[in-house]
Amino acid sequence: MSAPSAEIACDTFPRLLLQHASKRPNAPALREKYLGIWQTWSWAETAAEVRAMASGLAALGFKRGDHLAIIGDNRPRLYMAFAAAQSLGGIAVPMYQDAVAVEMMHVLEDAEIRFAVVEDQEQVDKLLEARESRPQIEHIIFADPRGLRSYDAPGLMSLEALRSAGATFDQAHPGRYEREVALGKTADVSVMLYTSGTTGKPKGVCQSHEAFITAARGGVQFDKLVATDNTLSYLPMAWVGDHLFSYAQFLVAGFTVNCPESADTVMTDLREIGPTYYFAPPRVFESLLTSLSIRMEDASHIKQRLYNAFMKVALRCGSDILNGRAVSAKDRLLYALGNVLVYGPLKNTLGMSRIRVAYTAGAAIGPDLFRFYRSIGINLKQLYGSTETCAYVCLQPDGEIKFDSVGKAAPGVEVKIADNGEVLVRGAMVLKEYYKRPDATAESIDSAGYFRTGDAGVFDSDGHLKIIDRAKDVGHLLSGEMFAPNYIENKLKFFSHIQEAVCFGNDRDHVVAFINIDLTAVGNWAERRHIVYSGYIDLAGKDEVVALIKDCVEKVNAELATEGELASSQIARFLILHKELDPDDDELTRTRKVRRGFIAEKYEPLLSALYSGKTVQHIETQVKFEDGRTGSIAADVKISDAKRLPALGKAAA
Repeated sequence: MSAPSAEIACDTFPRLLLQHASKRPNAPALREKYLGIWQTWSWAETAAEVRAMASGLAALGFKRGDHLAIIGDNRPRLYMAFAAAQSLGGIAVPMYQDAVAVEMMHVLEDAEIRFAVVEDQEQVDKLLEARESRPQIEHIIFADPRGLRSYDAPGLMSLEALRSAGATFDQAHPGRYEREVALGKTADVSVMLYTSGTTGKPKGVCQSHEAFITAARGGVQFDKLVATDNTLSYLPMAWVGDHLFSYAQFLVAGFTVNCPESADTVMTDLREIGPTYYFAPPRVFESLLTSLSIRMEDASHIKQRLYNAFMKVALRCGSDILNGRAVSAKDRLLYALGNVLVYGPLKNTLGMSRIRVAYTAGAAIGPDLFRFYRSIGINLKQLYGSTETCAYVCLQPDGEIKFDSVGKAAPGVEVKIADNGEVLVRGAMVLKEYYKRPDATAESIDSAGYFRTGDAGVFDSDGHLKIIDRAKDVGHLLSGEMFAPNYIENKLKFFSHIQEAVCFGNDRDHVVAFINIDLTAVGNWAERRHIVYSGYIDLAGKDEVVALIKDCVEKVNAELATEGELASSQIARFLILHKELDPDDDELTRTRKVRRGFIAEKYEPLLSALYSGKTVQHIETQVKFEDGRTGSIAADVKISDAKRLPALGKAAA
């Protein structure tokens, strides 16, 4: 098919793909590291693969409006499956690859999945198990044949067999693929992404080509992304952030998407690729800083002194230099020296030497964590959005970065604050509907077309939006003062020794906290002090570890004491949970958001003990193991008091 004009070619993803294949056929589109070697697909090769896959699906009976489940780690051919389904007018439904079969049931049934393209044997096994009670799953196509040679299930076929069938079908039906692509409309639903389900069953968010292309174009123009940029794709394909950065923006800007060999090689592959454009949720940046802190604790005394001295310089002026603000000649000279001795090698170790733009989203990032990365010269910015808005609501303009805001309304987006403090947004990126949930759709979008985000926020004097917390989570202490649990939790998680935190205090006279220690960071800390421990439960109960975490809690209290109304939210008591919060135990969503209500109910004896003044509480907890078995763990959990400070004036910015 001859390439249409730009105005026509750019309104659906399959037509964007064909445009790139026509204009820059030999440029690299997708790369994957396989057996230690990077494999590359050009735009022409990618378009040919998509055509073969789409024709193969058509041969199996896949038609306009059908749903295609896509499950696995980030792989070029799985991204191609999105475009293959969309080429036929179908809808891609990515699912979390680490979900167990039981968790997949809801999406498989709700989305009425008949066709699935999966990565490997693990995902095939889950779908075959699910098919025992959901027989409508007719076709399961796998990309990696390892371990599947002896499988003989109905409808099970390799991706190679699908492509071969597609080539035959394409030859027998000349022009059909072109006609199907031409029939696509920009208002058609292109993808269905399921919400995390923090308060109930996940809902299918129907997003159109227009919605994601609008969001992608806005971001590409805002940050001046170009075809020569490189990004590393390693976050779940079922997450809206990955779909925006690794699919929508990829097809709009035409840059190269690189897929790591495995989850274990992400950092190595990151250093090899040296991306110019990078995206990660706060937990990844927290983990990187934790690893760095551990390495510095084990470094020589000279290296520690050098690092500490130049980090003081970076924290004093690094962000101002990055923002283009005035900095003294002395500080510029010291910073330049620090860049040679500390910041440059540090960025190289992190694989971030070439980054022009880095984004974080999905949860609030602690101001101190944010400041650290910008201080060493990494242009880290926050964006604000949700599954229902294509992860596109607010962006931070270069030179106007504020550590406590998520930026200004993105191009083409209207943002306002409702009378109750809820953030409302309107624009082409808002969802078309929740699948089979007209009630939820009507409830989430008001009569003026504004989507109710569920977040509480305020605008500052410069028009920057500050997100306080989820609107439903913002409460009040008995004294009437505001209680914003997520805000406090993010402060706690800045400390490398704290992996997760859950705070409670709504309608109570004081705030308490459950804390998960970071096993790697605290384990390293304990070993250097010759503290012997046998595992997480044992380490979490050590008096020395409790004292370590108490120090972190009291530092957070000291910060809160300077924050006006939030000064009353200082943590009075805390405990270190005897187990790590886990998505497999339903305590976190697959995007690692806290299920606060579920945790409060599950650990009610611990919560009651915190408020009753006890110093120890016995608890027995049911857990799920990776192989599907269940068991229980028991422990005597220690409860500690934390020092609270009188409210002080707001600290200087």
